[in-house]
Amino acid sequence: MAVLFFHLQENPWLFTPTYGPAQPRSNCGSMRCAGRFDLDNKTERLAELEDISAQGDFWTDGERAQRLMKERGDIAAAIDTVHGPQVCVHEAIGMTDMAEEEGDTSLLDELMAQLQQVEVALDKAEFARTMSAPTDRSPAILQINAGAGGTESADWALMLVRMYERWGATHGMKVELLDEVVGEEAGVRNAVLRIEGDYAFGWLKAENGVHRLVRISPFDAAKRRHTSFCSVFVVPEEDDSIQIDINEADLRVDTYRASGAGGQHVNRTDSAIRITHLPTGIVVACQAERSQHKNRSLAMKTLHARLVDFERRKRNAVKDEVEAAKLGINFGSQIRSYVLQPYQMVKDHRTGFATSDTEGVLNGKLDNLMTAYLLAAATGEPLKVASSDD
Repeated sequence: MAVLFFHLQENPWLFTPTYGPAQPRSNCGSMRCAGRFDLDNKTERLAELEDISAQGDFWTDGERAQRLMKERGDIAAAIDTVHGPQVCVHEAIGMTDMAEEEGDTSLLDELMAQLQQVEVALDKAEFARTMSAPTDRSPAILQINAGAGGTESADWALMLVRMYERWGATHGMKVELLDEVVGEEAGVRNAVLRIEGDYAFGWLKAENGVHRLVRISPFDAAKRRHTSFCSVFVVPEEDDSIQIDINEADLRVDTYRASGAGGQHVNRTDSAIRITHLPTGIVVACQAERSQHKNRSLAMKTLHARLVDFERRKRNAVKDEVEAAKLGINFGSQIRSYVLQPYQMVKDHRTGFATSDTEGVLNGKLDNLMTAYLLAAATGEPLKVASSDD
């Protein structure tokens, strides 16, 4: 008990007891959470938001007011994830003092149970810290491009579309297919999804990069094993920190007939929109709606998000993970591999996290893979893209 008391007194954030069997340490880095949580800035921002919300004209702009109120609630919850464990730690120290004075070892079980709850809370706080950027709350624009592999990669692209649609549905998010180019034989050559929900971009930023699939091809009569590649690029729909003015003179707007299921549902008007931003060469398209006006509005939102991302990367001297993902969509550049044959495993090469639940992952169970990457990126651990031997 004396050793436990000493460690709690000297290191109130250190929860691994030094008596009895060695306790496993959390993989989430909760021991370091308090030092990097930026509590002072969050507390200052909360006070600022409270002052703003107390102003008489606060609700004049309803959209802005709701956004700020949500930010205030998120920050208050984040602060509580740190204050709550701190209170529990001080209570545990008090219990240790009492047990020391009275020589009572019966409090050990209760003390350890309390400390385990604290560690769980700290793990949550550590992960919450990965969602601290303003853009993390934004809807995400996710683009999937088929790479090397022909029909195989087009089918893999469609599998990825369905995977992210199911992930979004599992999290109660709104998922819209803004545009797709159907493959010649199967699948899609590229597709654009808009995913809106709690921390949509914060989660999906972990998906930037090249995704590799290894399987027995359903298109090969000889049942040979094939490797397919697709790239995934994710950008936030909004970023208020960068102002972008789009000049209509810089745009080339093309209309075309949207693809559909045919029959009575075929689109008989040129409602689909393709917009090319001439100075940058960025092209966006949308055929999600029957109305050309609505498709243009959605396409302009996507263009704005792409231009903001373009400007952000141009301003940064160091390439971010989106830039790293622009390696060739082929061998040696993947961030994640999905192996279905000769064994089953999904492995993220940036973190080493792997799971044999390939069916679950392809059905949208991505949280563990995303969490491992987000925590590693937030703690400054070195991340890598796979070598050709991975």
